[in-house]
Amino acid sequence: MLTISDKAHEMLLHYSAQAEEGEEMALRVEIVGRGAKGFQYDLQFVGAEESKNDDFEIEIRGFQVRIASRSVKYLEGATLDFKETLMGGGFSFDNPNPMWLDELSKKVADVIDKNVNPAVASHGGHVDLVGVDNGKAIIAFGGGCQGCGMADVTLKQGVEVMITDNVPEIIEVIDATDHAAGVNPFY
Repeated sequence: MLTISDKAHEMLLHYSAQAEEGEEMALRVEIVGRGAKGFQYDLQFVGAEESKNDDFEIEIRGFQVRIASRSVKYLEGATLDFKETLMGGGFSFDNPNPMWLDELSKKVADVIDKNVNPAVASHGGHVDLVGVDNGKAIIAFGGGCQGCGMADVTLKQGVEVMITDNVPEIIEVIDATDHAAGVNPFY
């Protein structure tokens, strides 16, 4: 499963010490996307009430760690580290896993790379596959598509059509984007 390096452990102890006294905190890890540079992670301390029902729970080096259920298989053998840089440093993952472990996800990712992203690139946007669950492809818009008023149209008349036409096992495409967080959308 996931391991924590000595330096990451030291920094996690530092950050967890800033929690309010008596507040029980857990480290939550989730893979939230994939890009040209590999996996994109969400790493945060959460309280017991912020846990998801299907999170995988484990103790690592004295920390309660919750891993999003769909991320577990992609974190097998990964190491959480903390790298010092001239700009201060930050947490990073050394993850030996391939971007997609199942054939269906690979097919959808290929369609997004070859068909969808070239189409939305003209608007300064991109689409990332978050995952595939029970015949549903979960995607996230980025760039000019995040926060765009036409995202629903792009999803239903563009992205979903391209994916379902090329990968008939997919019955629906779900947008998991936080569009309220988008800045400077194309439209």
